[in-house]
Amino acid sequence: MNSTKFLKVYDNLNSKFHYLGEIMDELIKKGAVELSRLIKNGETSSEEVVKAHLKRIKEVNPEINAITISLEESALELAIKSDNASKEEKARPLHGVPFTIKENIDFEGLPTTDGLPFFAEEFPPKNAPIVDRMLSAGAIPIGRTNLPEMGLRLDTDNPLRGRTFNPWNKKLTPGGSSGGEAAAIATGMSPIGLGNDVGGSLRNPAYCCGISSIKPTVGRVPGVHSGAMENIGLIAPFLTDGPMARKVEDIKTGLSILAGRHIDDPNSVDVPLEGKMPEKFKAALVKEIDGIELPPATVREIEEAGKILSENGWDVEEVQAPELDKVYDIWGVILAEGGMQLAPKELFKPETAAYLDRYSETFSHINLSMDEKFTERFRLRKVWSNFLNKYQVCIGPTWCNLPWQIDTDLNPKLGDDELKKSFYFIAPANGLGLPAVALATGVSEGIPTGIQIYADLFRDDLALLAAEIIEKEKPCPSPINPN
Repeated sequence: MNSTKFLKVYDNLNSKFHYLGEIMDELIKKGAVELSRLIKNGETSSEEVVKAHLKRIKEVNPEINAITISLEESALELAIKSDNASKEEKARPLHGVPFTIKENIDFEGLPTTDGLPFFAEEFPPKNAPIVDRMLSAGAIPIGRTNLPEMGLRLDTDNPLRGRTFNPWNKKLTPGGSSGGEAAAIATGMSPIGLGNDVGGSLRNPAYCCGISSIKPTVGRVPGVHSGAMENIGLIAPFLTDGPMARKVEDIKTGLSILAGRHIDDPNSVDVPLEGKMPEKFKAALVKEIDGIELPPATVREIEEAGKILSENGWDVEEVQAPELDKVYDIWGVILAEGGMQLAPKELFKPETAAYLDRYSETFSHINLSMDEKFTERFRLRKVWSNFLNKYQVCIGPTWCNLPWQIDTDLNPKLGDDELKKSFYFIAPANGLGLPAVALATGVSEGIPTGIQIYADLFRDDLALLAAEIIEKEKPCPSPINPN
C-alpha cells in the first residue's frame, strides 16, 4: 500500500474511531470502588470523574439510547460539593462516584415512568430506600435509564423513550428489563447502577451487554415502589432490586449499601452479608439441560469456570439441576396471574399486549389452585436449598440461548421458544427467591458470553466469592464502544 493510500485509510479509520469515542477517558474504564479510592487518595477529583462520564454520555448515548435523562447540572453541583466534603464524608464507600437509576425506581423530582406514556408525569413522593442508601454512601446520580413497558419484556423498547440498542450489535436485544442500565454500564457511561429483577431483569441484560449483576436473595434489599408498582401482590416473593456493574468488587459493595430492612417493605429483613464458610468448597456444574442444546460458547465458559475453581481448591462436579421444568412452570404461572396484571393492557403497545397474553397462555396447562401453587413452590425451595447445601454454588448458563434479534419475543412463531430458552435457567432465582450472579466472562463471535452462579438463600456471599475467583482469570470484557 502506497503512503498516500495508507494515509487516506488511516484518516477514514481515525474519523470513524473519533466519532465512536474510540479514545476512552481512563476514568470511565474504572470500577466504582476504584474510582472512590482514587478520589479519596487525591489522585483525581469527583468533578473530574463526573465530567468524564457526562462527556461519555454525550458521545455515546445518541448511538444506543440507554440513558433517558442526563442529570448534568445536579451531578456537577454534587461533585463539587463532594470535593469540598469533610474527611469523614470522604470515607464513605462510594464518595464522589456517579451512578445511574432505572426509570422504574423512585427518584424524587423525576417521574417513575415504567416506560409508559401514561406514567410520564408520575412523580414519586420520595426516593426509593435504595436511592437514599446510595446517596448516603456518597454516590452521585448521573442519569435515568431505559426499560421496556412495565419491565415485562426481555428486550428494551417502549413508546415513551424509544429503543435501547445493544452496544455490541444493534440487531440484538440488550436484554430486559434493565436493558438501559446494562447498556450504559457496558459503554462506560456509568460505573454502577440500580435495577430490579422479577424474571431475570438484572441478569438478562448483564448477559446480553457483557457486564455483571446479582439478583440478591429476595428480602435482603428492600423494594419500595410508588405508582403501578406500589402494590405488587402475588409477585412480591419474586421481586428484588439490586446492583449492576462491571466488577464483582462493585457488586459486593453495592449490595452492602443496599441491603437491610426498611419499614416500608414488610418483607425486607436484616441478615448478615456473610455466613459460615465450609471446610471444603464444592461447586456443581450444569453443562446439560434436558431438551435444550446450550450454545458451545456458553458450555466452554462453564467448563473454564469449573477449571478455575478446581485450581483454587474447590471440588467440582457435573450435575443435572433439580426439577427445572417444575420451577419454570410454577414461577411462570404465578407471574402470569400476578405480574402481568400490574397495569391495564390498554396502556401497552398492541403488539406488547398481544405478546403478554400469548406468553401467559403457555402456562394455562397448569391446573392448580393458588394455594397448591405456593405449596409446590415451598417444596421446590426445599429441594434447591438441599441441593445448594451439598454444593456451595451451582454454575450454569445465564440464558440457554444466545441474545436474539430485537423483537423476537413479539414474534408469535419464534417468540415462545426463544423466551423459554432465555428464562429456563434463570427461573430458580426468579421463582424461588435464590441469589444469583450473572458474570460476564468473555466474548465469542463478537458478542459477550458468561455464566450464572447460584447459591442458597441468604448465601449471596458464596455466589460472589466464586464470581471473584473466576473474574481474576476471566475479566469483564466491557466497557466498549458501540459497534
